[in-house]
Amino acid sequence: MAGQEDEYDPILDNKREAEAKSQVSVAADKNMAPSTSGTPIHRSGSRPQLDLSKAEIQGNLEERDPTILLPNQSDDISHLALDIGGSLIKLLYFSRHEDYSNDDDKRKRTIKERLGITNGNLRSYPVLGGRLHFVKFETHKINECLDFIHSKQLHRRDPYPWSSKTLPLGTGVIKVTGGGAFKFADLFKERLGVSIEKEDEMHCLVSGANFLLKAIRHEAFTHMEGEKEFVQIDPNDLYPYLLVNVGSGVSIIKVDGEGKFERVSGTNVGGGTYWGLGRLLTKCKSFDELLELSQKGDNSAIDMLVGDIYGGMDYSKIGLSASTIASSFGKAISENKELDDYRPEDISLSLLRMISYNIGQISYLNALRFGLKRIFFGGFFIRGHAYTMDTISFAVHFWSKGEMQAMFLRHEGFLGALGAFMSYEKHGLDDLMSHQLVERFPMGAPYTGGNIHGPPLGDLDEKISWMEKFVRRGTEITAPVPMTPSKTTGLGGFEVPSSRGSALRSDASALNVGVLHLVPTLEVFPLLADPKTYEPNTIDLSDQGEREYWLKVLSEHLPDLVDTAVASEGGTEDAKRRGDAFARAFSAHLARLMEEPAAYGKLGLANLLELREECLREFQFVDAYRSIKQRENEASLAVLPDLLEELDSMSEEARLLTLIEGVLAANIFDWGSRACVDLYHKGTIIEIYRMSRNKMQRPWRVDDFDAFKERMLGSGGKQPHRHKRALLFVDNSGADVILGMLPLAREFLRRGTEVVLVANSLPALNDVTAMELPDIVAGAAKHCDILRRAAEMGGLLVDAMVNPGDGSKKDSTSAPLMVVENGCGSPCIDLRQVSSELAAAAKDADLVVLEGMGRALHTNFNAQFQCEALKLAMVKNQRLAEKLIKGNIYDCVCRYEPPSL
Repeated sequence: MAGQEDEYDPILDNKREAEAKSQVSVAADKNMAPSTSGTPIHRSGSRPQLDLSKAEIQGNLEERDPTILLPNQSDDISHLALDIGGSLIKLLYFSRHEDYSNDDDKRKRTIKERLGITNGNLRSYPVLGGRLHFVKFETHKINECLDFIHSKQLHRRDPYPWSSKTLPLGTGVIKVTGGGAFKFADLFKERLGVSIEKEDEMHCLVSGANFLLKAIRHEAFTHMEGEKEFVQIDPNDLYPYLLVNVGSGVSIIKVDGEGKFERVSGTNVGGGTYWGLGRLLTKCKSFDELLELSQKGDNSAIDMLVGDIYGGMDYSKIGLSASTIASSFGKAISENKELDDYRPEDISLSLLRMISYNIGQISYLNALRFGLKRIFFGGFFIRGHAYTMDTISFAVHFWSKGEMQAMFLRHEGFLGALGAFMSYEKHGLDDLMSHQLVERFPMGAPYTGGNIHGPPLGDLDEKISWMEKFVRRGTEITAPVPMTPSKTTGLGGFEVPSSRGSALRSDASALNVGVLHLVPTLEVFPLLADPKTYEPNTIDLSDQGEREYWLKVLSEHLPDLVDTAVASEGGTEDAKRRGDAFARAFSAHLARLMEEPAAYGKLGLANLLELREECLREFQFVDAYRSIKQRENEASLAVLPDLLEELDSMSEEARLLTLIEGVLAANIFDWGSRACVDLYHKGTIIEIYRMSRNKMQRPWRVDDFDAFKERMLGSGGKQPHRHKRALLFVDNSGADVILGMLPLAREFLRRGTEVVLVANSLPALNDVTAMELPDIVAGAAKHCDILRRAAEMGGLLVDAMVNPGDGSKKDSTSAPLMVVENGCGSPCIDLRQVSSELAAAAKDADLVVLEGMGRALHTNFNAQFQCEALKLAMVKNQRLAEKLIKGNIYDCVCRYEPPSL
């Protein structure tokens, strides 16, 4: 059966034709936009467009991305879509980033001009820059759902996403799919004053699945024998596939492309069958109760197994083991028992296996019928239940003799809601790729006992109160800590499995999805040798030993981090309360990940460290190390002139070695390392730096300095060619950047190489940020003409800006020094998601310098680039030293790599 949108409707067809004629008559006003050449550009008619007539800039013309008022814009930008099923309401809503800054200055405009960044590549329709939230309610609690929508004003249409205007009540229309779109239409009109526009359920399921499989990197996974393994799907090789939606019944859909699908089969034996029979046979009051009951069952008490027929033996000729089910509920035939004689737990498990095996076999047969190798399962029946997924996976594997795999989706419960949201066709969701979506896991949900996940808490005080109430207090923080009281759960990681460590446990992660941050300005780093094979994480946290070690490291560092965060805000009672809430929230995340490593997607050290920083920000600790960084910057700038004078007195070869030694020595200053925190208590920043420099003895543990020297200075009378542009990924504030990386940058500038300092967009520990670097460079430029001229050319010294074409202030080797943000706020960096600013800077770069443990060791130690790469770091963790370089703490890494072909 074809999808509804493919069916011929003469009335609808005539309406479309009339609309098309109408659109042609107003094309000059609505579908045309001016181009730089003066020739109108015709916009695609496939999505509603902005009415640009009488557009004008509102406010300061010098602002970055100034507000544009479009008075004649009539298209609505909706923020809400729902999938209302018989048991659950799945709600998806969008919120714009409220912390987006519109500030700009001459420095940023100068960099944009140099890097060729213009606004010309922006979309001509509204671009999502915000968050997609996923929320569930029980359908019989529809009024709670309506209260939630009203409290967030999601029912008020927002036709002007660039302003604060909203339409009055009674004028809105929201997209809804599922049976509730018909059942509750009047209730929505009565309670919220909005009309419901009903969307085809199957079309929404397919649209939602297509989007997730293309846009979410760790969306699809297999589940065999209790083990979850994520599968990377190539968006260019997605179709065709089989989508098996298991609700009350089962629909099997063959998907051939965007909008191209067909329901090819199905069965009336699905989740409704399990719940209906289970309710009759066990007296359970809810679907979740029935599932939980199955975890304690033994189906062999009811099912007839192959071993029962063959005296405990396998039927090896046809590959059936003694434990294979020969007949579901078969033992009930021969035993003289009544229903009350059987345990409800055994009945529930037998039912679950019978229906799951049946679904798996029918799905396999349909995949075989169409020659498909890829089967995705979703729907209310799956709901992230580990044993259900294992049973379906076993059936597909068994019948296909291992040639096919059953795959599941982390957001499978929201396929319909997501498809309904996308049907607005005004957000550009179909254009987003995996590098533009970042999933975060906020804390807190206002409920207990939690089979259904409610909305994330937005109010800070409400969030802190929730943490205090539901997460057990502890006098000190240990790993993993603290676990939640029994039967308490919460959005972000507070699930206590009723069968800990058992393959029968309920896997709540599929119901516990995070908030999707949509960042259209994130791109893949263009200098990666092969983005498809690139893996940022060097340490494999799928290994239990590694995972437990690093979770413990993070937990042990937590008290120091809390003390620093609270002190950064004056040690007030409010700061202490927030610090306590942060500690318990992050500890609960760690506890969840200790129990279920794949709860939030594929786990890597970069994800862990970013989770910590996000958790800090959630409790409004924006920059916990701000005052520490300021002190270290001042101390380092005070001794910089002496260091530069020392460097200038050296020969070229000696200076290059001293510069690399300086980078390695200065990298010791890292507040993320326990060993280095201990050092801070034993001496001043300058004393530690000098001690570190004095211990720089070659050969280092990884020592490619000679190869790098030959590339920089040449050999055998052969003169080297200078690098055109070097990207220097800087690490920590203070000595690290001022006494280490800036002198190295100065050396490149001296040779005529453009230098781009790449720093964090957001604070993380004591890492320097792109916002802080210009002031640091300005301080250093007071003592150095090379840095001053380069900073002027790069737009870093606004007051002393010079025209790049003015030769009076530059010599033949002058080159600009620029600063760009990397797009992240973590000590590590995933080069699949960097700022568009960095991506633009990388296009002309022929050298990448990665400095620090987070960027050069924890991540990217094995990364291959299309250009030369230099990876510099001091190892400040003994386990990392042993695992990565077979060395010891404070060993040095100087890894030089030519371009990877």
